[in-house]
Amino acid sequence: MAALEYVLMSSHVSPAQPRWYLIPVRVLLVTFLLTLLSFAVSLLLGILGTVIAGRLRNVHPNMTFAYRHVALPTAAVIAGIVLIGATIMEIRNYRQAKALTGIARASR
Repeated sequence: MAALEYVLMSSHVSPAQPRWYLIPVRVLLVTFLLTLLSFAVSLLLGILGTVIAGRLRNVHPNMTFAYRHVALPTAAVIAGIVLIGATIMEIRNYRQAKALTGIARASR
């Protein structure tokens, strides 16, 4: 039993080196998904607001208003915010993982 523990403890697995080329892939994926989600939510709210406004004014609601003037600008603004935020978070995560990998290698 002691020999097995020695073998397990002596075989150090070095942590994987973080890969910088995966940062843009993750940033774009997160940005795309959150932009789609924000577009869907803002479109729903825009349609509901347009229908309510049409009912209050007793007119036929113009649904293109919800697409053009509510959902699309909202999704564009959120896409910019998410792109910047995700980039900052991924770069911070990469630098932290790189530092921790260096520390793990130095401690061996």
